[in-house]
Amino acid sequence: MRGRDRGSVTVEAALAMAGLTVVTALVLAGLAVVTSQLRCTDAAREAARLVARGQPQAAEAAVRAIAPPGAGLSVHHIGDAITVKVTAQPVTGLLPAIHLDAEAYAVAEPGTEVPDAPH
Repeated sequence: MRGRDRGSVTVEAALAMAGLTVVTALVLAGLAVVTSQLRCTDAAREAARLVARGQPQAAEAAVRAIAPPGAGLSVHHIGDAITVKVTAQPVTGLLPAIHLDAEAYAVAEPGTEVPDAPH
């Protein structure tokens, strides 16, 4: 009986290591998604502030610098109310169904004309 059980511990250890590797990869991917979402939020806030000051080109540069690579910026304004939305894909490819987006709102500073920013 003992001869038939040889190697079973090695197989069980290999399966446990594979499971641990998958769980670790998913946890790290989740942390990357959370970090990317925070970067989108920061980029949207900064872009809204810059657009409210009448600097849409600086807003685009801020989004490129702060948000994850490939993030998009859209600016909508009605009167003095400005809405900025930053969208991006997660950096990791392990969670492809997740889409990141963040919105920020601002009011144009007095005497500042709010130009249309490229979408």
